[in-house]
Amino acid sequence: MSVSLENITFDCADAAVLAGFWAQVFGQQVDAEGNQFFATVNKHGDGPSLMFIQVPEELTGKNRLHLDLAAADWTAEVERIVGLGAKRLNEFREYGAHWVTLSDPEGNVFDLAEAH
Repeated sequence: MSVSLENITFDCADAAVLAGFWAQVFGQQVDAEGNQFFATVNKHGDGPSLMFIQVPEELTGKNRLHLDLAAADWTAEVERIVGLGAKRLNEFREYGAHWVTLSDPEGNVFDLAEAH
């Protein structure tokens, strides 16, 4: 394949703060060069990194692309992530799946499914 996924990028108000939230979600650290304008998580690891770039615009409306995460200990992970600063928006049981929709501290929506 000639194309690879390098980064998943979040536009945000404070790159360091939002990178810190997501680093904690995944049990990682913000990469050393992170600051309020630009930060990454997992830049030198396997798979895509998370990149955070400060932009002047505020988020308006629902993001059209979102992360779908899964956890075996679903209840504990939902509580842990909410404790990190996520907001619980809704819970669903559809199509044989069970998940909760959350938003990160800057309002980006993501889902956490119960892994089977």
